Amino acid sequence: MKKRLLALMMAAVFAMSLTACGSSGTDTAKTESTDSEETPAADTADSGDKVLRVAMECAYAPYNWTQPDDSNGAVPISGSSDYANGYDVMMAKHIAEAIGYDLEIVKLDWDSLVPAVQSGTVDCAIAGQSITSERLEMVDFTEPYYYATIITLVKEDSPYADAQGVADLAGASCTSQLGTIWYDVCLPQIPDADIQAAQESAPAMLVALESGRVDLVVTDMPTGTAATVAYPDLKLLDFAGTDDDFEVSDEEINIGISVQKGNTELLDAMNSVLSQMTVDDFNSMMDEAISVQPLSE
Repeated sequence: MKKRLLALMMAAVFAMSLTACGSSGTDTAKTESTDSEETPAADTADSGDKVLRVAMECAYAPYNWTQPDDSNGAVPISGSSDYANGYDVMMAKHIAEAIGYDLEIVKLDWDSLVPAVQSGTVDCAIAGQSITSERLEMVDFTEPYYYATIITLVKEDSPYADAQGVADLAGASCTSQLGTIWYDVCLPQIPDADIQAAQESAPAMLVALESGRVDLVVTDMPTGTAATVAYPDLKLLDFAGTDDDFEVSDEEINIGISVQKGNTELLDAMNSVLSQMTVDDFNSMMDEAISVQPLSE
């Protein structure tokens, strides 16, 4: 009971950090001006090193989260005394090192990610964003840096705990995160679903399920796997490979890094790094993120 209360309290704290997803394609690697001109995102630090400014929510475990110290390789959050960690941070560190940049993590809410990339406030967003055609109208994307399958989470004692497909979820009250394919595409596929208001963050979505406000949530495999570690009374339902799975396109489950339209230099550099990684590399990094996420013990 104490562990469950702690999990709820921690998730609620995370939920307070609001949580997928331009203009002309200017080169992001520019030096900082000393006058009143607008400062581009990728400045040079005082040391003269180039800085890659990466946006993420820092509230979306296991992709990214906020923690109070630098344990397990966490990186300072710009303008904050807190640190960011997770799969996205690990990937950002790997890419920045490979292309010779220093790394700066910028914490933004979910709806601010694409506008920040469009405006050049940040160089890119590494934040668990699906590569959808709608987002591609606003930003460019790298090749996928993760491939996420869709799953359902229920309580172990739920009447839906033995569901074998989407049809078996009929009539369930449900929710998911705002602005995601989970909410916009998957939930409407459940027959007679009682779809509740979308949650502003993944942690808030999980609290809604854990507290009994809904029967189920739909999310992706990494988020679901991490949730079952944080909340042992949750059960993950995976309908992949059955005749009654959620219908989603590849673009909706392929996760990419968004950059400003036309920034081919940064896009090509990142794709060069990703091309040297395998699906096994992605999965191994994600497993590591899940193992060190908050509430994993």
